[in-house]
Order: sequence, then C-alpha cells, then structure tokens
Amino acid sequence: MAFATKLGSLLKQSVTKHVRSTPSVYVPAIYNAFRCMSSKVFVGGLSYGIDDQALRESFATFGDVMEARIINDRETGRSRGFGFVTFASADEANAAVEAMDGKDLQGRSIRVNIAQERTFGGGGGFGGGSSGGGGYGGGGGGGW
Repeated sequence: MAFATKLGSLLKQSVTKHVRSTPSVYVPAIYNAFRCMSSKVFVGGLSYGIDDQALRESFATFGDVMEARIINDRETGRSRGFGFVTFASADEANAAVEAMDGKDLQGRSIRVNIAQERTFGGGGGFGGGSSGGGGYGGGGGGGW
C-alpha cells in the first residue's frame, strides 16, 4: 500500500511537470489505477444468491460505488462467495469496512477488508500456475 501511494505521488508529480504548459488536464490511466487501489474493498462470505446489483445496493450508503462485482467460477458460472466494491474515495471504502465487517448480509456474516493487490499467480491450471498475476485479492488470509 505504501509502495502504491509513493508511486502514485511520483506519477502525479511527473504528470504535473509535463502538463503545466498544456491547458487541458491529463491524468494517465495508470495514475487512476493506483489512486483507486485503496478505495477497493474485498467482501467475503457472501451468500451464493447475491448478485452485483444487490452488492452495490448494500454498500451504496457508504458513498459513491463505482463498481460492485461478484466473482464467479469460470466453469460453472456460479458465485464463488466473494466480490469487490470500488468506491470513489478511500474514505468511503474505510467507512464501509468499519461498518460492514462482520455484519449479516442475506443471512451470512460477511468479511470486509481493503483489497490487497495480488502479487502472485492465479494458481491451478497447466504448469503450476505460478506465473501471471495482477488484480486484487482479498485482504484476510488464505487463498481461494
């Protein structure tokens, strides 16, 4: 997290130096990606019946929900029981974590943490699955 904050700050400084002579404001996509990192929360322990819209509605009281996504199994299409909610700001994400972690949602006690960037491969598949990576992972312990 500290690394992402530092890198985001450096990118912002670099862009600011190059943009001063240009009247339009230009924010590169990579800067936006780092800015949004701390505003994404992992939601685990979800009921298999919950969908993206229900997840969005459950977290909308804490701020502007940019995206709410349930993660589905590739083969069956069925929910894997967790998802991610991206807020417009880190403050909104933190408020959601504080309020919703351990609470009941559709009959299940859910875990809500700030999402951590994945630093390892997805696992499984051919060749051991240790290559690749990227994206976000849940914030609390063992792999899925």
